[in-house]
Amino acid sequence: MKITDLLKRESVELSGTPESKGQAIDQMVELMAKGGNISDLQRYKEGVLKREEEGTTGIGEGIAIPHAKTDAVSVPGLAAMLVPQGVDYDALDGQPVHMIFLIAAPNTEDNVHLEVLSRLSMLLMDDEFRTNLLDAADVTEFLAYIDEVERKKFPEEYGEEKQEQNQPEEGYRVLAVTACPTGIAHTYMAAESLENKAKEMGISIKVETNGSGGAKNVLTPEEIEQCECIIIAADKEVDMPRFDGKPVITTKVANGIHKAEELLTEATSGKVAVYHNASKESGSGFGGEEENLGRKIYKALMNGVSHMLPFVIGGGILIAMAFLFDGAHAGTAEFGMGNPFSRFLKQVGDISFGMMFPILAGYIAMAIADRPALMPGIVGGLLAKSGMTMAVEETGWVSSGFFGALIAGFAAGLIMLGLKKILEKLPKALEGTKPMLLYPFLGIAAMGALMVFVVNPPVGAFNEWLNQVLASMGESSRVLLGAVLGGMMAIDFGGPFNKAAYVFGTASIASGQFGIMAAVMAGGMVPPIGIALATLFFKNRFTKSEQQTVATNFIMGLSFITEGAIPFAASDPLRIIPPCIAGSAVAGALSMLFGCGSRAPHGGIFVIGIIDNPLLFLAAVAAGSVVAMLGIVLLKKPLAAK
Repeated sequence: MKITDLLKRESVELSGTPESKGQAIDQMVELMAKGGNISDLQRYKEGVLKREEEGTTGIGEGIAIPHAKTDAVSVPGLAAMLVPQGVDYDALDGQPVHMIFLIAAPNTEDNVHLEVLSRLSMLLMDDEFRTNLLDAADVTEFLAYIDEVERKKFPEEYGEEKQEQNQPEEGYRVLAVTACPTGIAHTYMAAESLENKAKEMGISIKVETNGSGGAKNVLTPEEIEQCECIIIAADKEVDMPRFDGKPVITTKVANGIHKAEELLTEATSGKVAVYHNASKESGSGFGGEEENLGRKIYKALMNGVSHMLPFVIGGGILIAMAFLFDGAHAGTAEFGMGNPFSRFLKQVGDISFGMMFPILAGYIAMAIADRPALMPGIVGGLLAKSGMTMAVEETGWVSSGFFGALIAGFAAGLIMLGLKKILEKLPKALEGTKPMLLYPFLGIAAMGALMVFVVNPPVGAFNEWLNQVLASMGESSRVLLGAVLGGMMAIDFGGPFNKAAYVFGTASIASGQFGIMAAVMAGGMVPPIGIALATLFFKNRFTKSEQQTVATNFIMGLSFITEGAIPFAASDPLRIIPPCIAGSAVAGALSMLFGCGSRAPHGGIFVIGIIDNPLLFLAAVAAGSVVAMLGIVLLKKPLAAK
């Protein structure tokens, strides 16, 4: 669908003067309504704002492309506005936005907004195209220039033959793959930037885009075989085994947009490291940057944690609901299983929650040694959960729990790397037996021996000792532990410290230490709420765009989504992070002091009905939030009036 088919004259404004992002969206929605594309203006605007809450559509380079797909749209449409003086749109590069395109798509159309969005992103990467649009004398010239560029770029849509890119007989010199987490704008912007720069430099290139609609312009085995180097400009996983044995540069998608020339220069230098999939050698990092051991360990751990959390959260909330619906048996041995409905919730929740250790171990192992390591990792996690040892008569089976699963995950990955190395010299005729016979048999045998004889006995004993220590802690020690865990939740807002405290809290639920999870949840709720209070009551210390986040931060804080504080912490870390740590520590300490407990590993205000001492828990969160607010407003000075 052509841009000029969607963009009507009455929906174009060449001299917009919005003073804020909110005003810009209001004016853009009005322009869209003038084109007759919207059946319900208010509902369409709500769709646009909801998309902005997921992440800004200010994609950088002075461009914003807001969009919404909703049944409030009767006909697909576009609106455009130029803002000569610029407007603060919370763009990803922090720069003012001078050009805004708004997309409207009805629910009946299959991803028309994504098709238009990707096309706009590609065209707007051309500096000359942007400049000519900004310099357009009137709407007629503005539309005519878009039509001219579209005709050149997509001649087949005008009934003209498309001139195929000349591919040298020996193949493309450079291949590339671009991908961003959402698979929309930056995927195509990076591809366009690399193609344009390669053309300037006289380098033949083909770029595969891993967008939201799937991979396009897919690289063929012949092209991969013939090329000099492959550039992976991606912020998510892409299909890497096909590049085994070829020089590969890995980098983030933003470098594909902003550092295309440097990437292409490095790709054609002949000095790029070769990628080997089997040994997990990742080729070259852009500019010679290589992942250190600590970064690799962290990525493997986070791979396990990210796959584990849905089981923990879903199962944990079901278990908590079982207790909520079985109040009649509170304090008895049947609590949570006293009626058919609560028994159903408890049993399903237990199964889901019990998957946390095998899933954690399995996906840590998979991050280290790919798919063959998943199986021994899961088996190791199950053995950690069961606590099986060969000294049953003397010690009994004691689960090695979270720590055992961690060890199992990394051990399984290393075991599989070792097996691959040992078995790589087998005859090719036996290659097919590796994934179906040798890897499973040898991997499980080695994993079982390691867990039963080496890991479970000492780690299980440590786990039992730790549970006894936590259970016997005095009040002052529990308060201190709550303060430490609560403060950790606010150090990096979702980073390693935050995740360490959270995972410790979820693992403690399995041990019956519900107070730890309550302290962790209270600490994690404080930063967004504290920032929301500061922006609500002390507006003179924040920009207009920051003031507009009050409702969002309240919702995220009450929902136990600590990441809501990240934009503020990133822009002013020294004045935001320390007060948030202090407030979260206060909330965690008070939660422990008040004897609060949570059987649910997530949910915030939405699971308040199943938190022990719920009113005191809310008081702890409120006190911590006020401490964070006061610290922020003391450190941040009022902004100069414009």
